[in-house]
Amino acid sequence: MARRRQTGGGTWLERSARAVTVWTGSSQAFAGAVGVVIVWVLLGPVFHFSDTWQLVINTGTTIVTFLMVFLIQRAQNKDSLAIHLK
Repeated sequence: MARRRQTGGGTWLERSARAVTVWTGSSQAFAGAVGVVIVWVLLGPVFHFSDTWQLVINTGTTIVTFLMVFLIQRAQNKDSLAIHLK
């Protein structure tokens, strides 16, 4: 199978992954995550600490964790390739 030649910026998926990787490593992303948790905790009494209230944070963290595993692996693969090329 022939490999497609990438242009300077890469594919849209590569550019998107790079942008998300940069953003998720920022202070703003951390502050946003802390904000989400604070809002979730403050809403606990409103929803009487129900199972649905707990399910919301559990589902959210599961999805974020799943996606972040792939971004972390991508970053490690790029670092490994750069080290091998040197």
